[in-house]
Amino acid sequence: MFGRGGNFRIPDMTSAVLWLKALHIMAFAAWMAGMWYLPRLMVYHVESPVGSPCSATFKVMERRLLKAIVTPAMVVTVVVGVWLTTAQGQWREGWLHGKLLLVLLMLAVHGLLARHVRELAADRRERSGRYFRILNEVPTVLFVGIVLLVVLKPF
Repeated sequence: MFGRGGNFRIPDMTSAVLWLKALHIMAFAAWMAGMWYLPRLMVYHVESPVGSPCSATFKVMERRLLKAIVTPAMVVTVVVGVWLTTAQGQWREGWLHGKLLLVLLMLAVHGLLARHVRELAADRRERSGRYFRILNEVPTVLFVGIVLLVVLKPF
């Protein structure tokens, strides 16, 4: 961005794409960290008594994690991903279509987790700890698929 002697220069497209990739990876990592941690918090939450200090703490932790980290990281991941795909002209590539399908599924899981945060905040516990343990594995499977498609570009 700054050339020799501190002169400002406009980055070339290759440099801009590298910065977008770095931002996309960082946002995706933050999104995934939250997607892995949130269901784990829910396991402990549903196993704590309603109205207990632990339950109140889990409500705060889940809400803050979703609102301050997971959702903003998801938004940045998607926005930068669209920008990056457009900048690289990749919209017709088969591997990208597979990745987009998995990203749509990840967005659906994100929405499901947001719904569960609201339900737990209202002390509605319709799901068991076992349900949240299983749900906790879904983002991992989607993550593996997304990474493999991006790195290997099999089609």
